[in-house]
Amino acid sequence: MALRRFTGTVRAAHRGSDVPGRVSDFERWVDRSAAADADSSEYDHTDTVNEFYDLCNQFMELGWGEALQFAPLAPKETLEHAISRHQRAMIAKLRLEPGMDVVDIGCGFGALMRRVATEADVRVVGINNNEHQLEQARLRNREAGLDRVIDCRKCNIMDMSSIGEGSFDRGYAIESTCHTPSRAKAYAEIFRILKPGALFWGQEMCMTDDFDPASAEHRSIKQDLMLHIALKEIPGFAEVNLALESAGFEVLEGSDRSNSDGCTVSWYAPMAGRYGKWGSGIMRVPRVRKALVGASKAAEVVRVLPRGSARVVGLMNRSAEAYISGGRAGIFTPLYCFLARKPA
Repeated sequence: MALRRFTGTVRAAHRGSDVPGRVSDFERWVDRSAAADADSSEYDHTDTVNEFYDLCNQFMELGWGEALQFAPLAPKETLEHAISRHQRAMIAKLRLEPGMDVVDIGCGFGALMRRVATEADVRVVGINNNEHQLEQARLRNREAGLDRVIDCRKCNIMDMSSIGEGSFDRGYAIESTCHTPSRAKAYAEIFRILKPGALFWGQEMCMTDDFDPASAEHRSIKQDLMLHIALKEIPGFAEVNLALESAGFEVLEGSDRSNSDGCTVSWYAPMAGRYGKWGSGIMRVPRVRKALVGASKAAEVVRVLPRGSARVVGLMNRSAEAYISGGRAGIFTPLYCFLARKPA
């Protein structure tokens, strides 16, 4: 059953596409970005991020689930339960009230905004720049009967000029502003569309205070994370706070929640194959990911899978290994969470 689902997912994602060429182009994005910086020619990081998700969307959902986010993990807790608990903690921090207008910056497949709308009785607008994710979010909103209280808009976080100033009572961004070329500019746009006094919750990918820029090993891990996850830069905690303040926000709290509230399991444990049940996420286990690379190559030969599928599985495996390396070294976290407020 899992194999049939895997092959069906890959065929649907990459039919009629030059997948090998697309993967090769993606893996050269750092060089293209550097050349653009040097020559003052154009490079749009949004295109790189979109290509990353277009290649990997289905694999991500197949391996991680509908809610594409990390969460603090407690012993004997499933990943799905941990994500739900973490999402509800965010809802509580935002102090949502019935009837509020809330913006989800980078809504993905919409799992979180559906929870926010139903559990907090609010209206939600999801912002996304990836067509596949938007299409799926709208479809799932309709299936859940929530399309009257949830709207999805195609929009670049760096330019949300189509949205009026002071439109929302609350906002949140979960692992989305990390993909922007400038957090300061992204936060400034978010600041603009929030009402005075609005609360804003964010979850960022950051280098921890243990990161040593003088260490060749640490620099190599950081470069792998940037390359394989399409991150233009990975800031430290203080840099995130400074970017928020430069946009006008008042930072109320900020911390790495990796081990918060008694959650002692490493955040990267699910993809390292050492935590919980992985039946609903076959690509969480390293040996399964590696086996799928070889199996995908064989399936390409007999045309069960489209050409280049193995390259995408390999890309996803390298992304997972980069996460694991950063986590094990203690120098990277996807769980720097903050609560900020737009002054009244």
